[in-house]
Amino acid sequence: MGPAYLKLGQFLATRPDVVGVVLARDLESLQDRLPPFPQSEAEAVIATSLERPLAQVFASFGPPVAAASIAQVHRGEVERDGMRHPVAVKVLRPNVASRFRRDLSDFFFVAYKAEAYSPEARRLRLVEVINTMSRSVAIEMDLRLEAAAMSEMAENTSGDPDFRVPAVDWDRTTHNVLTMEWIDGIALNDHARLREAHVDMPDLGRKVIQSFLRHALRDGFFHADMHPGNLFLDEAGRLVAVDFGIMGRLGAKERRFLAEILLGFITRDYRRVAEVHFEAGYVPAHHSVENFAQALRAIGEPIHNRTAEEISMAKLLTLLLEVTALFDMRTRPELILLQKTMVVVEGVARGFDPKLDIWKIADPVAREWIERNLGPIGRIQGAMSGASELARHMSGLPMIASRAIAVLEQLETMTREGLTLSPETIAAMGRSEGRKSRWRTIALWVLAAIFVGILIAIRQL
Repeated sequence: MGPAYLKLGQFLATRPDVVGVVLARDLESLQDRLPPFPQSEAEAVIATSLERPLAQVFASFGPPVAAASIAQVHRGEVERDGMRHPVAVKVLRPNVASRFRRDLSDFFFVAYKAEAYSPEARRLRLVEVINTMSRSVAIEMDLRLEAAAMSEMAENTSGDPDFRVPAVDWDRTTHNVLTMEWIDGIALNDHARLREAHVDMPDLGRKVIQSFLRHALRDGFFHADMHPGNLFLDEAGRLVAVDFGIMGRLGAKERRFLAEILLGFITRDYRRVAEVHFEAGYVPAHHSVENFAQALRAIGEPIHNRTAEEISMAKLLTLLLEVTALFDMRTRPELILLQKTMVVVEGVARGFDPKLDIWKIADPVAREWIERNLGPIGRIQGAMSGASELARHMSGLPMIASRAIAVLEQLETMTREGLTLSPETIAAMGRSEGRKSRWRTIALWVLAAIFVGILIAIRQL
């Protein structure tokens, strides 16, 4: 199986409550313990990409320490200011792009066939789901874009107490190679080391969920591949994320909808949650808000004030699919990465704290965003932003007015003197009419020939 199938396996590994504990543990090996490609190939890729011999780039370059579906990571050292500094060097797997294209063609084949024969598949927009995956994979194949995502997220999270991003070494980063700060930490899929270090597991689950929600709501830019193999815990107790190949973005409207939906479920205000779905266009307007609120209550009440171990995610997902079908809700491509990441993050946090209450953990982040953006301060800032936008449009009014006057003057001239065509325009129209005339003549001769043929055939009969 190719790399796209491995991505699917990584996703399923975070949900033992859906696929079973034994299968999930087997699938965890897909997160960072795949067979590496040869050291000589990695060194050749680096030398070719950086256009320098390996010895001129790194003071030392070791064997792979982790291997995943897209790339593998080596530990190296660089000399800076007379000292050696450890770095992580990510090298793209050879021919991985062509293998992904092959996998995606398989997925597209299945999606097209499913939509051709199944109304449910058309409602879920399987082809568009694969399209979204295809676009994210194309970005993931260029490590320069991953480095840019790391840089952007580092700026966004510079003040976060529980989360940080490794620094990028831009001088040693290309399309196929990404060099970054080496992270000394414990991988979140190494539960044994976490227990040996006496890590507060429930608090770790809180950090995972709140960090993700904070990035999605506050920044509109979030890590969309947060399986445990991509997360580390450093000595300061902060989460450190790696592998920024798949990132998600949310616009201002989507962030407001997400925050209000979360807070509505937390406060059990199902009517408001239903209204937000209609405002966002997630539910077709011909349905009843009251009926949808009733369906949301059927989803929310059984899991309210329940711990994670008391909730069957498999049953919950089944109910969600039934409700979305009942109310003709179609897949929203702009929310696919968000929904997928929320499922993964909740699964990761559940692994650290079986008694996890996701609503209680999400409450402070959702409330903080709503108070900041929809409260008095947010309204003042929104008004200031609107005034600035209005001023920008007002500055263009003189130009718009002058263009409008010019158009009106031309219309007045045309009304008074009639429409005047340039010689070039008349010649072009003549050529166009000549071509049409020739084609009409040819068509008439073809019809005449067919008619004569029919008459001959009738006489022979």
